[in-house]
Amino acid sequence: MASVTRLVGTVLVVLPLAGNVGAQAWKPEKATEMVVINAPGGGSDRIARIMSSVMREKKIIDVPLNVVNKPGGGGNVAYTYLSQRRADGHYLSVGGKSILTSHIAGRGLNYTEFTTVAHLFGEYISVVVKPDSPIRSGRELIEQLKKDPSALSFGIATSLGNPNHQGIAAALKVAGIDIRKARNVIFQSGGEATTALLGGHVDAVPITAAFAASMARSGQVRVIAVTSPHRLPGVLSSVPTWREQGFDAVVSNWRNVIGPKNMNDAQVIFWEDALRRMTESDEWKKELETNFWNSEFMRSGDARKVMDRDYATLRTFMIELGLAK
Repeated sequence: MASVTRLVGTVLVVLPLAGNVGAQAWKPEKATEMVVINAPGGGSDRIARIMSSVMREKKIIDVPLNVVNKPGGGGNVAYTYLSQRRADGHYLSVGGKSILTSHIAGRGLNYTEFTTVAHLFGEYISVVVKPDSPIRSGRELIEQLKKDPSALSFGIATSLGNPNHQGIAAALKVAGIDIRKARNVIFQSGGEATTALLGGHVDAVPITAAFAASMARSGQVRVIAVTSPHRLPGVLSSVPTWREQGFDAVVSNWRNVIGPKNMNDAQVIFWEDALRRMTESDEWKKELETNFWNSEFMRSGDARKVMDRDYATLRTFMIELGLAK
């Protein structure tokens, strides 16, 4: 009887270990697609291409990580495409708060229709105008809109209510301006929006701080405000925050990685570990510094909690802006 008891105890110990090994055994067997919601040149596109480059250089995965652009519908085209690859760990997407705001506005799939894989970093938004624009600061922009909320037009990538839009809408709301009267033009990427700006088709564009910095370095735009709580370094160090200009508007867009619904534990564990290794590399840390990104790596469970929390917060914000009911 004693020997039987010892045998049962052994089985109870071994089985969980065997299950754990099995959960970590999966790896991609073919080229993986990183689906992005905008056209080449947009924020998600740039991030995905950097991720692909770092993973290739560091040999983190054995198969190609191909960036696939699916612009349109404020991200809905890309997310619909991803949702159709249910349970397949060979398909991922760079996500952001726009997946939450699109659903809140009634335009897209809910984030619960996907597998949250990992949370990578946060980034701030910058508001840019043409170098020869008469608008010299965020305060001047706000003062014009106080007189007439439709006096200026904004190029928004890729949907109303998303973090880019919030980069200007939050300041207007604090200033008491009816954001529903603002003139907004929707574009499929930040690149398209800034092209329209340079062509004189819109007056201002809210884009990521990294994108704004790259254009400011070459003198293509004037940056008039950033949504960070404090000034950003480098080429953006001379740009005052919205707070400094009298408007308490702080907006940060997190970037995460999601996959199709019903990815299994083995697939999630593989990508969690691969993305963790990527974020620990010197190459990635250099990109963080260059692009003004705040490192915030979290595994699947904690990343999902962030999405749950922000969905509730953003819903309240968008209702106040008249973008949701």
